[in-house]
Amino acid sequence: MKDFQSKTCRIALVQGSPVMFDKEKTVQKAVEQIKEAAEQGAKLIVFPESYIPCYPLRLTFGFTVGARTEEGREDWKKYYDNSVVVPGPSTECLAQAAKKYGVFVSIGITERDAVNATLYCTNLIFSPEGELVAKHRKLKPTGAERFIWGDGYEGAFPVVETPWGIMGSLICWENYMPLARAALYEKGISIYLAPNTNDNPEWQDTIKHIAIEGHCYVINVDQYITKSMYPDTLHCQEEIEKIPEEACIGGSCVIDPYGHYVTEPVWNRECIIYADLDMEKVPMSRMEFDGVGHYSRPDVIRLQINE
Repeated sequence: MKDFQSKTCRIALVQGSPVMFDKEKTVQKAVEQIKEAAEQGAKLIVFPESYIPCYPLRLTFGFTVGARTEEGREDWKKYYDNSVVVPGPSTECLAQAAKKYGVFVSIGITERDAVNATLYCTNLIFSPEGELVAKHRKLKPTGAERFIWGDGYEGAFPVVETPWGIMGSLICWENYMPLARAALYEKGISIYLAPNTNDNPEWQDTIKHIAIEGHCYVINVDQYITKSMYPDTLHCQEEIEKIPEEACIGGSCVIDPYGHYVTEPVWNRECIIYADLDMEKVPMSRMEFDGVGHYSRPDVIRLQINE
Protein backbone atom coordinates (compact mmCIF):
# COMPACT_ATOMS: atom_id res chain seq x y z
CA MET A 1 0.00 0.00 0.00
CA LYS A 2 1.55 3.31 -1.10
CA ASP A 3 2.00 6.15 1.35
CA PHE A 4 -0.66 8.82 0.99
CA GLN A 5 0.47 12.03 -0.69
CA SER A 6 -2.12 13.81 1.44
CA LYS A 7 -3.22 12.50 4.83
CA THR A 8 -6.55 14.34 4.86
CA CYS A 9 -9.27 14.41 2.21
CA ARG A 10 -12.04 16.99 2.35
CA ILE A 11 -15.04 15.46 0.65
CA ALA A 12 -18.49 16.72 -0.37
CA LEU A 13 -21.52 14.43 -0.73
CA VAL A 14 -24.18 15.96 -2.95
CA GLN A 15 -27.54 14.66 -1.74
CA GLY A 16 -29.12 16.33 -4.73
CA SER A 17 -32.39 16.51 -6.60
CA PRO A 18 -32.07 16.26 -10.37
CA VAL A 19 -34.18 18.27 -12.77
CA MET A 20 -35.97 15.08 -13.71
CA PHE A 21 -35.82 13.95 -17.34
CA ASP A 22 -33.85 17.11 -18.27
CA LYS A 23 -30.20 16.38 -19.04
CA GLU A 24 -29.07 19.92 -19.78
CA LYS A 25 -30.63 21.50 -16.70
CA THR A 26 -29.33 18.75 -14.43
CA VAL A 27 -25.81 19.07 -15.84
CA GLN A 28 -25.94 22.80 -15.22
CA LYS A 29 -27.20 22.21 -11.68
CA ALA A 30 -24.37 19.73 -11.07
CA VAL A 31 -21.82 22.30 -12.27
CA GLU A 32 -23.24 24.84 -9.81
CA GLN A 33 -23.05 22.26 -7.01
CA ILE A 34 -19.44 21.48 -7.91
CA LYS A 35 -18.66 25.18 -7.65
CA GLU A 36 -20.41 25.47 -4.26
CA ALA A 37 -18.62 22.43 -2.84
CA ALA A 38 -15.22 23.49 -4.16
CA GLU A 39 -15.65 26.92 -2.58
CA GLN A 40 -16.11 25.11 0.74
CA GLY A 41 -12.75 23.43 0.27
CA ALA A 42 -13.87 20.03 -1.03
CA LYS A 43 -11.31 18.17 -3.15
CA LEU A 44 -13.55 15.19 -3.90
CA ILE A 45 -17.21 15.75 -4.82
CA VAL A 46 -19.55 12.75 -5.07
CA PHE A 47 -23.04 12.65 -6.62
CA PRO A 48 -25.71 9.89 -6.44
CA GLU A 49 -26.63 7.10 -8.81
CA SER A 50 -28.06 8.17 -12.19
CA TYR A 51 -28.18 11.83 -11.17
CA ILE A 52 -28.28 12.79 -14.85
CA PRO A 53 -31.02 12.88 -16.11
CA CYS A 54 -32.57 11.21 -13.00
CA TYR A 55 -33.28 7.85 -11.42
CA PRO A 56 -36.84 7.12 -12.71
CA LEU A 57 -38.03 5.82 -9.35
CA ARG A 58 -41.26 3.77 -9.35
CA LEU A 59 -41.95 4.20 -13.08
CA THR A 60 -42.68 1.14 -15.24
CA PHE A 61 -42.50 2.64 -18.75
CA GLY A 62 -45.54 0.53 -19.59
CA PHE A 63 -43.80 -2.82 -19.05
CA THR A 64 -45.66 -5.85 -17.77
CA VAL A 65 -44.69 -9.48 -18.29
CA GLY A 66 -45.13 -10.17 -22.00
CA ALA A 67 -46.53 -6.72 -22.86
CA ARG A 68 -45.76 -3.03 -23.06
CA THR A 69 -47.58 0.16 -24.09
CA GLU A 70 -47.00 2.76 -26.76
CA GLU A 71 -47.29 5.52 -24.14
CA GLY A 72 -44.57 3.77 -22.14
CA ARG A 73 -42.33 3.72 -25.20
CA GLU A 74 -42.80 7.47 -25.59
CA ASP A 75 -41.88 8.11 -21.95
CA TRP A 76 -38.84 5.84 -22.32
CA LYS A 77 -37.83 7.76 -25.46
CA LYS A 78 -37.89 10.99 -23.46
CA TYR A 79 -35.58 9.35 -20.94
CA TYR A 80 -33.41 8.02 -23.78
CA ASP A 81 -33.15 11.46 -25.38
CA ASN A 82 -31.95 12.93 -22.09
CA SER A 83 -29.38 10.21 -21.39
CA VAL A 84 -25.67 10.92 -21.72
CA VAL A 85 -23.35 9.80 -24.53
CA VAL A 86 -19.79 9.29 -23.24
CA PRO A 87 -17.80 11.23 -24.31
CA GLY A 88 -20.00 14.10 -25.40
CA PRO A 89 -21.05 17.67 -24.58
CA SER A 90 -22.39 16.75 -21.14
CA THR A 91 -19.21 14.97 -20.03
CA GLU A 92 -17.11 17.81 -21.44
CA CYS A 93 -19.09 20.30 -19.35
CA LEU A 94 -18.51 18.24 -16.20
CA ALA A 95 -14.84 17.75 -17.05
CA GLN A 96 -14.34 21.48 -17.46
CA ALA A 97 -15.96 22.10 -14.07
CA ALA A 98 -13.64 19.57 -12.43
CA LYS A 99 -10.65 21.27 -14.05
CA LYS A 100 -11.79 24.82 -13.26
CA TYR A 101 -12.14 24.06 -9.56
CA GLY A 102 -9.30 21.55 -9.33
CA VAL A 103 -11.37 18.69 -7.88
CA PHE A 104 -12.18 15.03 -8.39
CA VAL A 105 -15.85 14.56 -9.35
CA SER A 106 -17.77 11.28 -9.20
CA ILE A 107 -21.23 11.40 -10.74
CA GLY A 108 -23.90 8.89 -11.70
CA ILE A 109 -25.53 9.09 -15.12
CA THR A 110 -27.78 7.10 -17.36
CA GLU A 111 -25.47 6.49 -20.28
CA ARG A 112 -26.64 6.02 -23.85
CA ASP A 113 -24.37 3.83 -25.94
CA ALA A 114 -22.94 5.79 -28.86
CA VAL A 115 -23.46 2.91 -31.31
CA ASN A 116 -26.65 1.10 -30.28
CA ALA A 117 -29.77 2.15 -28.36
CA THR A 118 -28.91 0.48 -25.04
CA LEU A 119 -28.88 2.50 -21.82
CA TYR A 120 -26.59 1.79 -18.87
CA CYS A 121 -26.50 2.91 -15.26
CA THR A 122 -22.98 4.36 -15.19
CA ASN A 123 -20.68 6.10 -12.75
CA LEU A 124 -18.06 8.55 -14.03
CA ILE A 125 -15.00 9.93 -12.26
CA PHE A 126 -13.26 13.10 -13.49
CA SER A 127 -9.81 14.22 -12.37
CA PRO A 128 -8.75 17.74 -11.33
CA GLU A 129 -7.06 17.96 -14.73
CA GLY A 130 -10.46 17.67 -16.41
CA GLU A 131 -9.97 14.12 -17.66
CA LEU A 132 -12.49 11.28 -17.52
CA VAL A 133 -10.41 8.75 -15.60
CA ALA A 134 -13.00 6.05 -14.83
CA LYS A 135 -16.27 4.80 -16.28
CA HIS A 136 -18.06 1.98 -14.51
CA ARG A 137 -21.29 0.49 -15.86
CA LYS A 138 -23.55 -1.22 -13.32
CA LEU A 139 -22.95 -4.95 -13.72
CA LYS A 140 -26.52 -6.10 -13.09
CA PRO A 141 -29.54 -3.77 -13.00
CA THR A 142 -31.82 -4.73 -10.12
CA GLY A 143 -35.37 -6.02 -10.63
CA ALA A 144 -37.42 -3.77 -12.91
CA GLU A 145 -34.32 -1.66 -13.64
CA ARG A 146 -33.67 -4.27 -16.32
CA PHE A 147 -36.52 -2.70 -18.30
CA ILE A 148 -34.33 0.34 -18.96
CA TRP A 149 -30.65 -0.57 -18.37
CA GLY A 150 -28.48 -3.25 -19.90
CA ASP A 151 -25.87 -5.34 -18.06
CA GLY A 152 -22.56 -3.53 -17.75
CA TYR A 153 -19.28 -5.14 -18.70
CA GLU A 154 -17.09 -2.38 -20.10
CA GLY A 155 -15.11 -0.85 -17.26
CA ALA A 156 -16.12 -3.49 -14.73
CA PHE A 157 -13.89 -2.41 -11.84
CA PRO A 158 -11.94 0.73 -12.73
CA VAL A 159 -10.01 2.43 -9.93
CA VAL A 160 -8.32 5.81 -9.76
CA GLU A 161 -5.10 6.80 -8.02
CA THR A 162 -5.65 9.90 -5.89
CA PRO A 163 -3.51 11.76 -3.32
CA TRP A 164 -5.54 9.88 -0.67
CA GLY A 165 -5.12 6.38 -2.08
CA ILE A 166 -7.01 4.19 -4.53
CA MET A 167 -10.65 5.12 -5.24
CA GLY A 168 -13.39 3.20 -7.06
CA SER A 169 -17.13 2.65 -7.08
CA LEU A 170 -19.92 0.12 -7.06
CA ILE A 171 -23.46 1.30 -7.75
CA CYS A 172 -26.41 0.57 -5.45
CA TRP A 173 -27.14 -3.17 -5.17
CA GLU A 174 -23.85 -4.11 -6.79
CA ASN A 175 -22.63 -3.57 -3.25
CA TYR A 176 -24.49 -6.74 -2.23
CA MET A 177 -22.30 -8.77 -4.63
CA PRO A 178 -19.49 -10.25 -2.49
CA LEU A 179 -17.14 -10.94 -5.38
CA ALA A 180 -17.60 -7.44 -6.81
CA ARG A 181 -16.63 -5.97 -3.45
CA ALA A 182 -13.64 -8.31 -3.29
CA ALA A 183 -12.54 -7.12 -6.74
CA LEU A 184 -12.24 -3.58 -5.40
CA TYR A 185 -10.50 -4.74 -2.24
CA GLU A 186 -7.92 -6.61 -4.32
CA LYS A 187 -7.13 -3.35 -6.12
CA GLY A 188 -6.21 -1.73 -2.81
CA ILE A 189 -9.17 0.61 -2.43
CA SER A 190 -9.04 3.22 0.34
CA ILE A 191 -12.05 5.34 -0.71
CA TYR A 192 -15.03 3.21 -1.69
CA LEU A 193 -17.78 5.15 -3.48
CA ALA A 194 -21.32 3.77 -3.17
CA PRO A 195 -23.71 5.99 -5.15
CA ASN A 196 -27.22 4.60 -4.80
CA THR A 197 -30.98 5.07 -4.42
CA ASN A 198 -31.41 3.21 -1.14
CA ASP A 199 -33.12 5.09 1.68
CA ASN A 200 -34.07 2.05 3.77
CA PRO A 201 -32.57 1.39 7.25
CA GLU A 202 -31.06 -1.96 6.22
CA TRP A 203 -28.81 -0.17 3.74
CA GLN A 204 -27.06 1.57 6.60
CA ASP A 205 -26.10 -1.86 7.93
CA THR A 206 -24.73 -2.81 4.52
CA ILE A 207 -22.41 0.16 4.16
CA LYS A 208 -21.13 -0.25 7.71
CA HIS A 209 -20.32 -3.88 6.96
CA ILE A 210 -18.47 -2.92 3.76
CA ALA A 211 -16.38 -0.37 5.64
CA ILE A 212 -15.39 -2.99 8.24
CA GLU A 213 -14.87 -5.76 5.66
CA GLY A 214 -12.71 -3.62 3.38
CA HIS A 215 -11.25 -1.40 6.13
CA CYS A 216 -11.82 1.59 3.87
CA TYR A 217 -13.91 4.75 3.87
CA VAL A 218 -17.36 4.16 2.38
CA ILE A 219 -19.01 7.18 0.77
CA ASN A 220 -22.75 6.58 0.75
CA VAL A 221 -24.52 9.09 -1.52
CA ASP A 222 -28.27 8.99 -2.14
CA GLN A 223 -30.61 11.58 -3.61
CA TYR A 224 -33.72 13.44 -2.54
CA ILE A 225 -36.74 13.10 -4.85
CA THR A 226 -40.32 14.25 -4.34
CA LYS A 227 -43.44 13.48 -6.35
CA SER A 228 -43.75 17.10 -7.43
CA MET A 229 -40.41 16.84 -9.27
CA TYR A 230 -41.78 14.41 -11.89
CA PRO A 231 -42.62 16.10 -15.22
CA ASP A 232 -46.32 16.59 -15.98
CA THR A 233 -45.52 15.84 -19.64
CA LEU A 234 -45.13 12.10 -18.97
CA HIS A 235 -47.98 9.77 -19.94
CA CYS A 236 -47.80 7.84 -16.67
CA GLN A 237 -49.55 10.36 -14.44
CA GLU A 238 -51.61 7.64 -12.73
CA GLU A 239 -48.37 5.93 -11.66
CA ILE A 240 -46.94 9.23 -10.44
CA GLU A 241 -50.06 9.91 -8.36
CA LYS A 242 -49.37 6.73 -6.36
CA ILE A 243 -45.82 7.81 -5.48
CA PRO A 244 -45.32 9.08 -1.90
CA GLU A 245 -44.67 12.82 -1.73
CA GLU A 246 -41.14 12.06 -0.58
CA ALA A 247 -40.19 9.34 -3.05
CA CYS A 248 -36.55 9.06 -1.96
CA ILE A 249 -35.47 10.61 1.33
CA GLY A 250 -31.67 10.38 1.19
CA GLY A 251 -29.62 9.04 4.09
CA SER A 252 -26.22 10.04 2.67
CA CYS A 253 -23.28 9.64 5.04
CA VAL A 254 -19.62 8.69 5.40
CA ILE A 255 -18.44 5.55 7.22
CA ASP A 256 -14.88 5.19 8.50
CA PRO A 257 -12.72 2.04 8.20
CA TYR A 258 -13.93 0.83 11.60
CA GLY A 259 -17.60 0.98 10.61
CA HIS A 260 -18.41 4.21 12.46
CA TYR A 261 -20.22 7.27 11.12
CA VAL A 262 -17.94 10.16 10.21
CA THR A 263 -21.14 12.01 9.30
CA GLU A 264 -24.55 10.82 10.44
CA PRO A 265 -27.16 10.08 7.73
CA VAL A 266 -29.05 13.14 6.53
CA TRP A 267 -32.72 12.61 5.73
CA ASN A 268 -35.62 14.41 4.05
CA ARG A 269 -33.81 17.25 2.32
CA GLU A 270 -31.50 18.24 -0.48
CA CYS A 271 -28.08 19.29 0.79
CA ILE A 272 -24.31 19.05 0.45
CA ILE A 273 -22.59 17.16 3.27
CA TYR A 274 -18.92 17.79 4.09
CA ALA A 275 -16.40 15.59 5.85
CA ASP A 276 -12.65 15.48 6.43
CA LEU A 277 -11.25 11.96 6.04
CA ASP A 278 -8.22 10.98 8.09
CA MET A 279 -6.54 8.62 5.65
CA GLU A 280 -4.11 7.33 8.29
CA LYS A 281 -7.02 5.32 9.69
CA VAL A 282 -7.02 3.04 6.63
CA PRO A 283 -3.69 1.21 7.20
CA MET A 284 -4.14 1.42 10.99
CA SER A 285 -7.47 -0.40 10.74
CA ARG A 286 -5.84 -3.24 8.79
CA MET A 287 -3.35 -4.17 11.52
CA GLU A 288 -5.25 -7.29 12.59
CA PHE A 289 -7.44 -7.82 9.50
CA ASP A 290 -6.42 -7.24 5.91
CA GLY A 291 -8.85 -9.26 3.81
CA VAL A 292 -6.67 -9.34 0.69
CA GLY A 293 -3.35 -9.36 2.56
CA HIS A 294 -2.29 -11.18 5.71
CA TYR A 295 -5.85 -12.40 6.44
CA SER A 296 -6.29 -13.99 3.00
CA ARG A 297 -5.57 -17.57 1.97
CA PRO A 298 -4.83 -17.44 -1.79
CA ASP A 299 -3.67 -21.04 -1.62
CA VAL A 300 -7.25 -22.01 -0.74
CA ILE A 301 -9.48 -19.24 -2.16
CA ARG A 302 -8.73 -17.08 -5.17
CA LEU A 303 -10.78 -14.53 -7.13
CA GLN A 304 -10.52 -14.40 -10.91
CA ILE A 305 -11.51 -11.05 -12.45
CA ASN A 306 -12.24 -11.02 -16.21
CA GLU A 307 -11.45 -7.52 -17.44
